[in-house]
Amino acid sequence: MASNSAEKIGDKLTLRVIKNGPYFVSGAVPLYPMTIECDGKETPIKWAVGTKFNTPQSYILCRCGQSNNRPFCDSSHVKVKFDGTETSANEPYEKMAQEIDGPELKLKDAVPLCASARFCHRGGDVWDVIHHTDKPEAKKNVMENCIDCPSGRLVIYDKKTKTKIEPALEKSIGAIEDPAIGTSGPYWIRGGIPIYSADGKLYEVRNRVTLCRCGKSSNKPFCDSSHYPEEDREVK
Repeated sequence: MASNSAEKIGDKLTLRVIKNGPYFVSGAVPLYPMTIECDGKETPIKWAVGTKFNTPQSYILCRCGQSNNRPFCDSSHVKVKFDGTETSANEPYEKMAQEIDGPELKLKDAVPLCASARFCHRGGDVWDVIHHTDKPEAKKNVMENCIDCPSGRLVIYDKKTKTKIEPALEKSIGAIEDPAIGTSGPYWIRGGIPIYSADGKLYEVRNRVTLCRCGKSSNKPFCDSSHYPEEDREVK
């Protein structure tokens, strides 16, 4: 028996993948709708955070993409015989990431983690703007765009201080909506919430991670942009 209530099932702040089923979230993790607000086209302007969902101490989130009660699970995964096999190699971010050096900032980019939120294109492609970060406006642009990348694909470092520039995020989950492309995005896992596989393996704990909720990712449980319309998909 647990020695104190903090160790009881449902009290510990975690997210667990259920085999061929949903995500089990425990620890009273706040859940918000988060919408990508765009300009007249598909380029994001900002994140719009909606009213927090009324959730219990523990709750389950749809992973197959078929629930009629999204973002919550309604057991549709059973009806559709959802194959939720986890295929991620669980490689550390530093092993996946490529480096692009700029005058004052260094950009690290792990392409397999892309969730197609597109903030990397706001005000110019970040891979181009990084080379002009000796100019204040360009430096600000790169930092803001990388910080708004929900998947953590893009991480920025200050070369002078040799520190990683990360936003201070509440431990919470965002259910991303992307009306500009007419679809729901992934779950944005924020603030370093531990994520466990169906067999109990701990994935790398990171400040920003996106988990698949369309059921189509080839990098389960992580998003790989499979929700994005195929004809418009472009991962740099």
